[in-house]
Amino acid sequence: MRQIKIYDTTLRDGTQAEDFNLSLADKIRIAQKLAHLGIHYIEGGWPGSNPKDKDFFTEIRNYELGLSRIAAFGSTHHKDRAPEADPNMQELLISLAPVVTIFGKSSLFQVREILQTTPERNLELITGSLGYLKPRVEELFYDAEHFFDAFKEDRDYALSSLEAALKGGAQYLVLCDTNGGTLTSDLMEIVKAVQGRFPKTPLGIHAHNDSELAVANSVAAVELGCSQVQGTINGVGERCGNANLCSIIPNLQLKMGLACLDPGHLKRLTEVSRFVYEAANVRPNRYQPYVGKSAFAHKGGIHAAAVKRNPKAYEHIDPALVGNARVIPVSDLSGRGNILMKAQELGLEMGSHDAAVRQALDKLKQFLGLEAQGLELPPFDSNIKTILDKVKELEAQGFQFEDAEASLELLLRAALGQYKEYFQLQAYRVIDQKVGGPESPLPEATLRVRVGPHEVHTAAFGNGPVDALNNALLKALVRFYPRLTEIILEDYKVRVLPGMRGTGAMVRVLIVCRDGHQWWNTVGVATDIIDASWQALVDSITYKLFRDEQGVK
Repeated sequence: MRQIKIYDTTLRDGTQAEDFNLSLADKIRIAQKLAHLGIHYIEGGWPGSNPKDKDFFTEIRNYELGLSRIAAFGSTHHKDRAPEADPNMQELLISLAPVVTIFGKSSLFQVREILQTTPERNLELITGSLGYLKPRVEELFYDAEHFFDAFKEDRDYALSSLEAALKGGAQYLVLCDTNGGTLTSDLMEIVKAVQGRFPKTPLGIHAHNDSELAVANSVAAVELGCSQVQGTINGVGERCGNANLCSIIPNLQLKMGLACLDPGHLKRLTEVSRFVYEAANVRPNRYQPYVGKSAFAHKGGIHAAAVKRNPKAYEHIDPALVGNARVIPVSDLSGRGNILMKAQELGLEMGSHDAAVRQALDKLKQFLGLEAQGLELPPFDSNIKTILDKVKELEAQGFQFEDAEASLELLLRAALGQYKEYFQLQAYRVIDQKVGGPESPLPEATLRVRVGPHEVHTAAFGNGPVDALNNALLKALVRFYPRLTEIILEDYKVRVLPGMRGTGAMVRVLIVCRDGHQWWNTVGVATDIIDASWQALVDSITYKLFRDEQGVK
């Protein structure tokens, strides 16, 4: 089977999108997810451009990424310096990335107006940069920036820029539609011309979506023989975005029969898509092909009836192939696939456990704080379908589990009677005192919890009301559970949920924690931001204690 190499640039090109921001911890977590998916190349960033990207290459060495390879990105060396004297070149080598991708100018317009040098000097920059890096890195790729526009402008010079890259030792020539304005028919003709000039050279494609053709152009290039595809998860990127790997990969693998991911890995695609959205604190696009929540939703009565008889009536693929689920609103099929799939991943048998479920439902209400929100679970039904429907009702209240797998696991275990209550809240109070002057407010949390027969009363300050509450809770529990000192609260995100406007809106809090063995994410929802944070904190600590008790690392 013909192999197509997938090159992900979410952590570099994707972060150039407006309102799409990732911390260093976010980038590490996404890289791990991409590796779990089976992406061949993960571009971590431009190490010479900012400290965060530089730190990423140092930190990522501490993680096992399987067969995925980390790539560092950079430009040709400065026109007035030799490559060995160019700081950006040196940063690429300091990153120790096994793969380096260099971009250079293909367009005479770009050379004269932007780079402000001569066409001949530009070719020297391309050859010199690649030639300097070639013996010092394991794999070396060349991104021909603005190539399709350059080809239309001056065919001979555009091809000579590729010749210069090959002379320098590039192992892949990646043709870039940097402005995203090339029509598919034009792109195909240009790719054929490049293949005619360099028939034995491996080619890649890097498309942008300014004409909403990035996916089509990428697929067309592969049809013609390109063997590397660059893009981002969910198509995030500057302006209108990059080519969307969440559409490209299943198109290549399911529709064209090409090998992209290892067998069985494609079903992780939806999970990775939603993980990236949540990590960036961006609302997912529910109408996105393949991985969107509405990608396999059938609301019309005729459609729903037909799909019940045979899903092929209105579905182009089985949604389970990409890890998604069929949704038929107001029906017994709504969302069951999502929960069942996650239960299987966790090794949980979601059979009928009537007695255990009866005992668990009250605990479920308690640790999610449903009573405090004025919410009630529907009457108990021993059928496992009803249990799953209850979980979906929690999602309808605003709980989101795509990037809160620890909370989801606790939910499922509660439904199976496996939830353990390590402590009980008696009361908490948070005071945020602001005194006149430039000093910041001084938040203080007081807390009463019961651990077995013991009642503990603690107080703590913090950098904010939630931090103070977290400090007080850990202070109360650490004497009983010393390993809680291992917890590091890595990230904290708040999203206002649609519905009630203004300060009365519901909010969802996502907390990311880690210890020496793993990362985990939890979620809470309430109209009170501190209450929502409390729910997520309790889940996080409970998950840590449960996993330690089970000896799971």
